[in-house]
This record gives sequence, structure tokens and C-alpha cells, in this order.
Amino acid sequence: MDLHYLTVILLGIVEGLTEFLPVSSTGHLILASELLGYDASVWAMFNVVIQLGAILAVVVLYWRTFWAVGMGLLRRDATSWRFLRNLVIAFIPSAIIGLALHDYIEILLGAPHVVAWALIAGGVAILLIERTIKAGRFHGIADIPMVRVVGIGLIQCISMIPGVSRSGATIMGALALGVERRTAAEFSFFLAIPTMLGATTLELLKKGDQITSSAVGWDSIFLGFAVSFVVAVLVIRWFVGLVSRHGFAPFAWYRILAGVGALAWLWAR
Repeated sequence: MDLHYLTVILLGIVEGLTEFLPVSSTGHLILASELLGYDASVWAMFNVVIQLGAILAVVVLYWRTFWAVGMGLLRRDATSWRFLRNLVIAFIPSAIIGLALHDYIEILLGAPHVVAWALIAGGVAILLIERTIKAGRFHGIADIPMVRVVGIGLIQCISMIPGVSRSGATIMGALALGVERRTAAEFSFFLAIPTMLGATTLELLKKGDQITSSAVGWDSIFLGFAVSFVVAVLVIRWFVGLVSRHGFAPFAWYRILAGVGALAWLWAR
């Protein structure tokens, strides 16, 4: 297989595997660029756009939920409006801070050492939260009080540091604020839709011309999109069942090991 398309497929798999796990998809894509030796700046737009494949997986798997909420909004159902309200409120902090700090965030995207340290710190944080949280009181997204939704939205902003993990920050933040495990995971999935759509739109507005002018064209983006979609569908189904039974500690230990391994490799090369 052509090396270019092999890289496309590998990056699509990495994105689909890691977007909804608390291990940082962006961090893994940055480390993949170091490990595989390709020019990360050439693939930066590709990495952002293929995230939409993973987001589409959420829409497909939870279409009944979105349909029910949509119908509820038309009927002015209070639960549906609270569901929508909570997603919008949780998204607002990342939209504001992301726009304000966009240039600084881009600088961090070129720092693999930051990713490695963030993986380790995030793993330790997950272990601490897992050991200290009590059983969640809120068992539905619409049931989460507004003040706690604001807290989750602010915590999500920490994930702008590559390696922290958007899903990890939102899930752990939700758990710490009293949300039940499955609901915390699903809230993170749903919150990814406006968050990643916003990030992708911003990148397309700023650098959309790079898609056709660089070595990574639309055919590669479509392939990466499709691969990330298929892999994400499989991962989401598996992930929800796993955390409902076993919690998040396995991902914490993976993060710590991956971070230590990445630091050792970066220092030794």
C-alpha cells in the first residue's frame, strides 16, 4: 500500500480509537507524528477535519436520543429543553476561551513533551477522582443542575492543553460534580458535537485553502473520515459498557504508561 494512504488509515484509526476515550486523541495524533516521522504541520488540517467522522458516530449511535429531544422541543417538553440548555451552556466556555487563546493553543500542538506530561498528570488525576467520588446523584443529562453544567464546561477548557483529553476532562469533571458514570460518558459524547464542530469550522475558515494546496487532499480526508467513523462506532459501544462495569482506572494506568514511555523515547532519540 502507498505510504501516504497507510498514514491516512493509521491516523483515522488513532482518531476513532481515542476521541471518546479519556486518553487524548489530539495528544496521540501529535505523538504519532513524532513516531512515524511525518510533517505534522502538513497533516494538521487533516487531523482536525477527520474528527468529524468520530462525531458522526455519536449522531448515528444516538439518533433515537436526538430524535426524541427534537420532537420534545417541538412539543415544548421541559426535559428536552433542559437537555438542550445543558449542552449549550457547557459548550459556551470552550467557545469563548478557544477563540481567545487559539494562537497559543496552536503553539502547544507542536510540543510532544507537553503531551507526555499531560498524559501522566491526567492519569494521576483520574485515579484520584475514582478513589474519592461518591455514587452519582444525577442520572440524566437534563437532570444536571445549571451550576454544575457550567462547572463541566469550564473543566472541558483544560483539554485545550494537548494530552489532557477533552472526553477525559468532561467525564472526570462530571463525576466530581455528582453525575453518574454512564450519564457522564454520554454527556461527554454529546458535548463533543458542538465543541468539535466549532473547532473544525474555525480551522476551515482560517486554513481551508491548505487542504487543496498541501500533499493531503480531499481524497485522503474522506478516507480518514470514513476510517475514524467506523472505528469510533465500535469504540463507543464498547466504552460505555466497560466504564459502567469497571470504571476509568484502566485508562488512567494506560495514560501514565504511555506518558512515561513517550518521555523516555523523546529524551532518548
